[in-house]
Parts: sequence; C-alpha cells; structure tokens
Amino acid sequence: MKKVLVLGSTGAMGRYLVPELAKLGYAVVGVSLDDAMPCCENVTYIKGDAFDKDFLKSLLAEGFDGIVNFMDYGKYPFSDYYKLFLENTGHYIFLSSCRVYDDKEIPVRETSPRLLDTSEDEALKASNDYCIHKARAEDLLVSSPYGNWTVVRPATTFSTMRLQLVTLEFKDCVGRALQEKKVVLPIQAKDKPATLSWGGDVAKMIALILFKDEAKREFYNVCSAEHRTWGEIAEYYRELVGLEAVWVDKEDYLSILSPEKKLSVRWQLEYARLFHRITDNSKVLALTGMKQEELMPMYDGLKMEISRIPKDYTPPQSERGCRMDEYLKNNNM
Repeated sequence: MKKVLVLGSTGAMGRYLVPELAKLGYAVVGVSLDDAMPCCENVTYIKGDAFDKDFLKSLLAEGFDGIVNFMDYGKYPFSDYYKLFLENTGHYIFLSSCRVYDDKEIPVRETSPRLLDTSEDEALKASNDYCIHKARAEDLLVSSPYGNWTVVRPATTFSTMRLQLVTLEFKDCVGRALQEKKVVLPIQAKDKPATLSWGGDVAKMIALILFKDEAKREFYNVCSAEHRTWGEIAEYYRELVGLEAVWVDKEDYLSILSPEKKLSVRWQLEYARLFHRITDNSKVLALTGMKQEELMPMYDGLKMEISRIPKDYTPPQSERGCRMDEYLKNNNM
C-alpha cells in the first residue's frame, strides 16, 4: 500500500482529495490546522503547522511515496521548503494556479504566457502577489535537478462552504444572499468568461495524476473546460439562493473591498477576474482518462454545495459587508 501525505487536507480541494486517494487504495495522512474525522480506515489526520520545518522533518521521516501540497507560500519562501519535499518522496505534486497566466491566449493552455514573464506592470512583477509567487515557485522546480515533481494549476474552485463570485468569497456573496442582502459587483466583470470548477472533480484529477511517471516535470490545468460569464454565474446564485446583484463601476467596488487601496485587491480583479478565463483541460483529460462530459456541470455543482449549507448557519458579518451595506444605503440602492 503506497503512502501519501496531503498538506492542507481540509481545504477546498484537500477535503475531496483525501477520500479519492483512499478509494484508490493508498494510505493517506492528512495535515491541517483544523480538526478532521477520518473518512475510512486507511486515512489518518494530523493537526499541525505545515510551515514548521521541524514538524515537517519529523513527519517526512515516516516515509511517503507521494506528497500533494496545497499550502500557499506567499508568506514563506518556497526556496526554503521545496528540496525537503523533493528529497523525501517519489512524486511531489505542487499546487500552483491558473492565475499565473496572462490574458494573451484564449483558451488558456499549459504553455500560455505567464504574467511573471509578460506583464508590463513592474510593480506587480516585483511583488509577492499570488500570481507572482506561484510562478516563481514553478520556476524553482523547473530549474532544479529533480525530476519527481508535477505542477497542477486549478482555476477558481468551489467547494463545501467555499462559493465565489468575482473576487468575493462565501460570506460576502452567498452569505449575504442568505440574509436577503444585496451584493455589489463590478460591472466590468459581468460579461467576462470565467472557469469555475467543482472541488471534487479537481481532486479526482490530482489523484489520477499521482504516481504517473509521464506526469513528472509536467504542468496540468486541473479544472473543467466549462465557462460562464460572471453575470451568468450571478444569475445561477439568484436562482439557487436568491442573490440580488447590484452592478457598479469597478472603482466603487474596489473602494468597498479595500478603502486603503491595497494593490493585491486590485490585481486579483484586474489580472484575474477581468481576464477571459476560458481554459483548455485536454492535457489532464488525456492523462487521466477522464471526460469533460463526466465532470460536474457548474450549475449542478453550485446547487449541490449550496444544499449542504447547514440550515442553522448564520453568516458572520464582515467589514466588507458593512461597507457594502453603507454603499447601498448612501446610493439608495
């Protein structure tokens, strides 16, 4: 029985990956900061900090045939970690993102240009923004002498209590709809196509990539090829949970999200959600034998995950939500 370590095992993709790996007959050890109950006998969860090197070294000493790493190294130099993983497993899967791509090719393929290489925004390229530090981590793997890694690039992925709309996360979109509050969105995004994938499908792709020799030193878009505009996705939420969208200029939207005008907030909108995100997933389908028509349709997946929201769930109030309320009130919306 092969042994697999999953770092970040309770996140949007990790929560679905662990049972997928268990189904394939692997012994799975999941690590996260959250408490989790094993789904079956060949799964063990460990509560711990996956950025703590001493913790990692003691964990890796147990020996793992494969490692799937969902951790985000934005605050920690990936250069301090990657050799530790590559030297202690047979196959290492690193989670990057479709956000690394620029908007120069449609559809987006694994060979499409990246913002790190092509952007004319020098502040962005000099930053540690998500799209930049993920691309830099990719480059570390490519330039290394190791041959036992694979990079996966998911698109925007929805999951249990993780439902997105443009740059808004659950509590500020679906959470507000549950409270019968309106949701402010940028009009510039309304007609932009977006790839939104169900976490269960992404997890299955990753599980089937693991231990394939032909996948090593390769990149894969792990996502659905289905795309809808953000306006269409907002309409899905209206049908499913009564979300009422108010479309405003992006500068008003950004002022609600970040009165202090954080560049990272603007970049996520302008260099991701305002891009044409139509994604080619043919490479991962060919490798895994999966078919696009077998993947969860976006509407059905959103409906399923919304149905799993606890009936007694009360969305927490957020600072952004308060600013949204104030904006709507001041503008008689």
